[in-house]
Amino acid sequence: MKKSKRIINYPKIYPFKMETIAVPREMLGKILLDMETLATDVEELLSTDDIVKKRIMEINVSPSIGKSEQELDDYLKQRGVKVE
Repeated sequence: MKKSKRIINYPKIYPFKMETIAVPREMLGKILLDMETLATDVEELLSTDDIVKKRIMEINVSPSIGKSEQELDDYLKQRGVKVE
């Protein structure tokens, strides 16, 4: 079987000029604040693994903080405490 050469025609990119726009100072401040908020949200989303690892380390150091409410209720019942 003969290998065929694949020819890829990439689109030609032509330089273009962008128009200049005027943005009021107050609006620019709001845009920058919104961008900072979005960047922070993306950073938090991407660092969820670090958050989970940190929480697991905290639970390993102090296992009682990793208990569910049901587990704590069962423990109290074993000790004779009436739980509603």
